[in-house]
Amino acid sequence: VSLTLGWLGGAARGGPPAPFGGRCGFDCCSFFLSFAREISMAARLLRAVVLGPPGSGKGTVCERIAKSFGLQHLSSGQFLRENIKANTDVGTLAKQYLESGLLVPDHVFTRVMMTELDKMQTQPWLLDGFPRTLGQAEALDKICELDLVISLNIPFETLKDRLSARWIHPASGRVYNMEFNPPRVPGIDDITGEPLIQREDDKPEAVAVRLRKYKDAAKPVMELYKNRGILHSFSGTETNKIWPYVYSLVSSKIPPIQAEEVN
Repeated sequence: VSLTLGWLGGAARGGPPAPFGGRCGFDCCSFFLSFAREISMAARLLRAVVLGPPGSGKGTVCERIAKSFGLQHLSSGQFLRENIKANTDVGTLAKQYLESGLLVPDHVFTRVMMTELDKMQTQPWLLDGFPRTLGQAEALDKICELDLVISLNIPFETLKDRLSARWIHPASGRVYNMEFNPPRVPGIDDITGEPLIQREDDKPEAVAVRLRKYKDAAKPVMELYKNRGILHSFSGTETNKIWPYVYSLVSSKIPPIQAEEVN
């Protein structure tokens, strides 16, 4: 504040901005521009999405972004599980589809997400795994304008290996990978001690079909956001190698709340 007042005082007298003269070499213009930018970006409610096929590491990337930038991590799968557990109207409807071995249709899934997003109008957030289809993207357009869409492009063989080694705790949605993130006791959830399961569509014979369905549904969504100039794609086989580039991108939109850590 004293520097600002001194600079203004010097300018008001028709003289040079005394505190920012040659003695300290302080660049006042850069200071004020940077300060104004950080104030502006901090005040913005960033709306971002992370997209990617099953097994691409969306959850891990979202957790790191949320921690580094103070965004609310909104997991579509978690919201669905919470609604089912709470026996809400939409949760009961979704449960009927799942118990019949069917995918939750667009209109039900979208209803879950719109209800949850309506509660987040005053907070910056990061969507994990939504929208997955063009219909969901169009529904999202009606309630907000996205600032950033991150797409994770992982080779098919890597995805197949990850999914085939993946086991989950059904009640919480916690995910384990038997190769690089195994449970402490094989087949048992670390937190509850309850048994883990492997989803039918994570089994090797089902993975190819699942990935093909994702690709077909996601293509028009990617095109939509690409045409708007907000889609940023990152390719690789390891989340730790992709992460620094994701961090740099998000840093260009809002300032981090903590320095980048080695992950």
